[in-house]
Amino acid sequence: MKVLIFGLPGSGKSFLANELVKLLGDKVAWFNADKVREEANDWDFSDEGRLRQKDRMNSLCEDAIKEGKIAIADFVCPFEKARLDFGANYTVWVNTIQSGRFEDTNAVFERPMAASFDYMVTDQRGNEDAINIAWDLSDRFIWDNKAPTTQMLGRWQPWHNGHQALFDRAIAKHDQVYLMIRDMPVDDSNPFDQTQVVKNLKHKLAKYCGKVKIGVVPNIMNITYGRGVGYKIEQEVFDDATHDISATKIRAKMREEGKL
Repeated sequence: MKVLIFGLPGSGKSFLANELVKLLGDKVAWFNADKVREEANDWDFSDEGRLRQKDRMNSLCEDAIKEGKIAIADFVCPFEKARLDFGANYTVWVNTIQSGRFEDTNAVFERPMAASFDYMVTDQRGNEDAINIAWDLSDRFIWDNKAPTTQMLGRWQPWHNGHQALFDRAIAKHDQVYLMIRDMPVDDSNPFDQTQVVKNLKHKLAKYCGKVKIGVVPNIMNITYGRGVGYKIEQEVFDDATHDISATKIRAKMREEGKL
């Protein structure tokens, strides 16, 4: 899979790419424009030089893809046609500044059409966008729906150390977990709506991108199965300290501290 991260110089492309590498780990091969130009000893920023850089980045990405990597190309790529020709599976526009430090690049940079990118970053604060993009990439290109998977079903209001202990055992079984969120009405026992629960889980489990799929399901109350169905339902047993972790107590403490 090929990912293009483009935008004006100084917009934060390399910061974003670096955060994605942290989240996706050895699944990724990252190609930074300045490093690639330095290795090629090519600092020609004419239109021809920019197109040559596009071809160079594309070639490096294609080689990485053959090795089973997610190839991330981080460069200005100012021309709309060149971005389309690059043929990325996933395109990110880092649109955090109106102009960069190089007037010649500002002059030639073509703002993309809405249909030509998958995600737009509009500020450089924290790694929220990196987390969202990493999960999106994982859902689209890494998660294997046919691979053996462990299911976890719950409310996760909020996610706590007991849940994490259960998750650790779940992922150890098959190295892939489908984390299902029961769609609960918001009340004292369920203070977070489903959008917030998803966001919380993505932050808590960010390092598991590609091994976890998060989905909101109906308010499931019973699970039934027939004979010889090919799967089993298990109860995990933990030490008393882990079993005593209570989401109810955690919510009460959050209210006392004004966090809820």
